[in-house]
Amino acid sequence: MVTKEEILDAIANMTVMEVSDLIKMMEEKFGVQAAAAAVAVAGGAAPAAAAEAEEPTEFNVILKSVDAAKKIACIKEVRAVTGLGLKEAKDLCENGGTLKENVSKEESAQMKEKLEAAGCVIEVKAAN
Repeated sequence: MVTKEEILDAIANMTVMEVSDLIKMMEEKFGVQAAAAAVAVAGGAAPAAAAEAEEPTEFNVILKSVDAAKKIACIKEVRAVTGLGLKEAKDLCENGGTLKENVSKEESAQMKEKLEAAGCVIEVKAAN
């Protein structure tokens, strides 16, 4: 007997036209409509999307400004966090900008703490 995983693998290797033909054949054989299943799936996805919108999981860490008296410490910490070269980190400290994109909540909190301790003003925004 063929397993569900084998069936899924076989479908994954089909062209769009082959999948369309397969769906039509299944509709005829079992007397069902694929559109009804699509509505049920779409209805079930909406609450999950709403829950995701409430609690973002990825964040962007943005450097807003640097304390002029602590500029060297800020550059060092920006380099440590981003892995940038000296010139790039210096430019980022002078002009501001995004340090890292799509990081976890924990990682963004750690970065913010370290950078603020060095004299940076940091903003953490939910990634879109």
